Amino acid sequence: MTKIFVTGGAGYIGSHVVKLLGQKGYEVMVYDNLSTGNQDSVLYGKLMKGDILDFESIKTAMADFQPDAVMHFAAKIIVPESVAEPLKYYENNVYGAVNVIKAMKECKADKFIFSSTAAVYGEPKEMPLSEDMPLSPVNPYGRSKAMVERVLEDFSKARDFRYVSLRYFNVAGADPEGRIGETKKDATHLITMCVRTACGKRDKMYVYGTDYPTPDGTCIRDYIHVMDLADAHVLALEYLLEGGKGDVFNCGYGQGYSVQQVVDAAKRVTGVGFPVEYAPRRPGDPPELVADSTKIKQKLGWKPKYNDLGFIIKTAWEWEKKIL
Repeated sequence: MTKIFVTGGAGYIGSHVVKLLGQKGYEVMVYDNLSTGNQDSVLYGKLMKGDILDFESIKTAMADFQPDAVMHFAAKIIVPESVAEPLKYYENNVYGAVNVIKAMKECKADKFIFSSTAAVYGEPKEMPLSEDMPLSPVNPYGRSKAMVERVLEDFSKARDFRYVSLRYFNVAGADPEGRIGETKKDATHLITMCVRTACGKRDKMYVYGTDYPTPDGTCIRDYIHVMDLADAHVLALEYLLEGGKGDVFNCGYGQGYSVQQVVDAAKRVTGVGFPVEYAPRRPGDPPELVADSTKIKQKLGWKPKYNDLGFIIKTAWEWEKKIL
């Protein structure tokens, strides 16, 4: 049985990937410090509590498991926090990733799937974004991810080591079967905040910035359902297991929605006219990020199943109502 070691596998995205891996018959070991993850979200495999900043711990865990491939999700992801506390982001996201790669080197694991981000592109002038566009991140979160991409590129040239970096756009929604979803109490994803406000878990939600150079003045993003993203990870894994060379892929639908459009859609789907407060821009937020996903469709055969904003919001809404 093929063994997959998953850092951050108890978190929002990681747990959905673990679910799909388990359903497809992979043997999974989840390594997570549970700072933002939830052990109840790990539906398959074994869970070991540990931190990627503790090299000896992760080296021991990986050596005992002897994985065929590693998927790395254990990162800090909140853009405004990265601006306020950059060292925390460089330490966890860069040094932590290097620890994971070093542990792989020790136990001779040579296939790595990296959780990257569209934030590596910064504030590009052209849309949609293709993988060959220059990287120019504008916040420490994006820079930390771009640094790890460079590390992977350099290390793969020096060793027998192959990787896929998946550059996520805005991940949203929940498992359509209702078994798992976002559990982090201070989650900052827009759709999560919308449905939590509709549920009454928040008094109101904030829209940051109404003066961007977009049709309605709010930021435009490409929203991808978390299970379509999970499917992209499994396809990337299969690609590496079959001998594929290191590569980078965007994960998005190529359709942008403004923050205001998402808020309006959430009100329609939930049937709740929840309160919204408009606030100034947050530091580090680009006006628009929309994916060109041609490459992943052509090279990995990715076929999204849930490219529908209403459905994405509905799955998030059903999950939040379930865990009231």
